[in-house]
Amino acid sequence: MAQLNVQALRQEFPILHQKVQGEKLIYFDNAATSQTPQSVLDRIVYYYQHERANAHRAVHSLGARTTEAFETSRQKIADFIGAGSADEISFTSGDTESLNRVIRGLIEPRLQAGDLILTTRLEHHSSLVPLQEVCHRSGAKLVFLDLDENFQVTKESLAPYDQNPKVKALVTQHISNVLGVEQDIPYLSHWALRQSNCLFLVDGAQAVAHQKLDLAKWQVAAYTFSSHKMYGPMGLGVTYIRHDLLEQAQPVCFGGEMIYQVKDDISSFKEAPWKFEAGTQAIAQIIGLAEAIDWIQAIGIKNLHQQEAELGQRLYQGLTQVEGLEIYTPQSFAKNGIIAFNIQAIHPHDAATAYDQAGIALRAGHHCAQPLMRVLKIPASLRASLMAYNTKEEVDRMIEVSHKVKEFFNYGA
Repeated sequence: MAQLNVQALRQEFPILHQKVQGEKLIYFDNAATSQTPQSVLDRIVYYYQHERANAHRAVHSLGARTTEAFETSRQKIADFIGAGSADEISFTSGDTESLNRVIRGLIEPRLQAGDLILTTRLEHHSSLVPLQEVCHRSGAKLVFLDLDENFQVTKESLAPYDQNPKVKALVTQHISNVLGVEQDIPYLSHWALRQSNCLFLVDGAQAVAHQKLDLAKWQVAAYTFSSHKMYGPMGLGVTYIRHDLLEQAQPVCFGGEMIYQVKDDISSFKEAPWKFEAGTQAIAQIIGLAEAIDWIQAIGIKNLHQQEAELGQRLYQGLTQVEGLEIYTPQSFAKNGIIAFNIQAIHPHDAATAYDQAGIALRAGHHCAQPLMRVLKIPASLRASLMAYNTKEEVDRMIEVSHKVKEFFNYGA
């Protein structure tokens, strides 16, 4: 595998070359949103300057070019995640809306009182809250699976629910947005397929930019993610629904373009994916995401992940040397570049402010994962999350600053 030229890579990200609080910016909040390379910015600007029109709604030249770029982008996204066909891909405003689309449009219609939905306490609120809502409406029950010492779902945790016809869905993150813990998606999908009527839904927001996906082979029922966590523009989510489930999946937003025929008292809808895409889509963002995929593939997703894994392991080891610092991420998953931690007796918001004074952007809070915070017995944590444009020097600087933050709050300036 060729060595990644990180310094050359960084030149493609104008935002990284600035100072914050008088210090060079070190951006370690990539699990919230990654930065965007210049090629993606240029492609979006080109669309606005040369192609701007609506897709599927005009016969004029600009409309035709936009439609072609829009549907070519859909195919490129499908190929990137290993989908079986482009019609399995539909667009939303973000991963939150994508999760709501699948939970409300595919899982809820299957639910009856007494049914079970299996999930974990690792999940993001954008998954847990809509799951709670559909359970309240249907009388189904949300069940939190037991996890092993590495916060993973195992054969033993699923055993009590094996061949239970009331289990209608299994819902997990691919990679935890707090701990970086990775679930065994092929195994979980195989388990769900062996059940009588269980759909497996995966929140892939933290995985899609970091490892190769093969959704058709894995046969997950649905997989969702956001553009802005994979070097793409904000304001775009992607929903994958397996082909054999497209007809039964119901739209949850209604309006123009997804309609086949509107009568006075009833309407009929187009086939997937268009039945899920009411109204004007985020065309510039969709074209921009396709350009981000071109950028990822030109470098190689394995090369990007290797850099992130080396940085994650380096940061983990360095933080273990800071006295009074507690790391919540299991060491084996530091390779995913997400590390949650706290410094003893220092509130994470105060610590994050101190890091910011040194130019280091970290996340502090409950990370939209309050049930997990209760498991960890903390109200909040710090989180460092890395991308391939981060450097060993930045990691070493954060370790150095961590010692200083602890000293400052314990002994003063």
